[in-house]
Amino acid sequence: MALRSLDNALPISPGRPKKLAKVAVCIQKPPILGVNDENKAPIPAAANVDSAIDYIASDDLKAMQDPETKIQTLMEELDSKDWTKVCESLNDARRFAIYHRSFLLPILDKVMLVMVKAMNNPRSALCKASIMASSDIFNSFGDNIVAFDAFDPLLLQLLLKASQDKKFVREEAVKALQVMVESLAPLALLHKLLVYVTHSNLRVRAKAAVSISKCVSKMGQEGMKEFGLVSLIRVAADLLNDRLPEARDAARSTVMLVYEAVIRDEEQKLQNDDHDGLSSMELWLNFCCSNLTAIQAQSMSKIIPS
Repeated sequence: MALRSLDNALPISPGRPKKLAKVAVCIQKPPILGVNDENKAPIPAAANVDSAIDYIASDDLKAMQDPETKIQTLMEELDSKDWTKVCESLNDARRFAIYHRSFLLPILDKVMLVMVKAMNNPRSALCKASIMASSDIFNSFGDNIVAFDAFDPLLLQLLLKASQDKKFVREEAVKALQVMVESLAPLALLHKLLVYVTHSNLRVRAKAAVSISKCVSKMGQEGMKEFGLVSLIRVAADLLNDRLPEARDAARSTVMLVYEAVIRDEEQKLQNDDHDGLSSMELWLNFCCSNLTAIQAQSMSKIIPS
């Protein structure tokens, strides 16, 4: 019997390859900033650079050992690109204002412009350092400072900073405005402040109204008459309708001061003319009706207690 050819046989299928076991590979992701691994100690936050700034009280500032040499580099240091160095230079300017004012006076206008620029800086530490410098300059130079060109922008910045939300800047600016009112002649300062009672920023108007009221309280009757009782009562009448209670309260204080001055002035006139005296309220209403609108005069009568 013939053997069958093997060529016609079915090919033997090779065995299937075995599957390789899957190996899980752990890829470590870089840590996300701000998220701490629970198995690791938390990463401390970067130190706040602002905390390195020293806010030195005026009483703790020391005199310069060599002011004549130091004054020659003060402006260059104030113009530094490093804001921390500017803060240090502002403290130097404060030292000059307190102990060596004669050296600072020739460049005071330039120094004040640097202070205005610093108050516009977004860094609160630099802003506060500049505000503190303004207080010392007000104390040292007093009335002379009103004549400088840089005083107007400086005053505006103080009113703006006294109106902002950052508490420690706002409080420092309010202190500086108080020092300004105490240090400067009220009549000259009042003329400067009147510009801001119509400012578009209602908070600036309120701070200006407060400073005006404080100025008027310093002026006395003769100073108020020199400025003009009619002008004062008209300013107060406009502020009584302001949107902020702070401005309205300051206006009421001004009205009371004007009322006292008007009554004293009118009573003196009546005594000199040998007329029978009218009541204080009648004198006040006559004054208001003569110088204000009917609605304003009516509101004035409500402020004064009968």
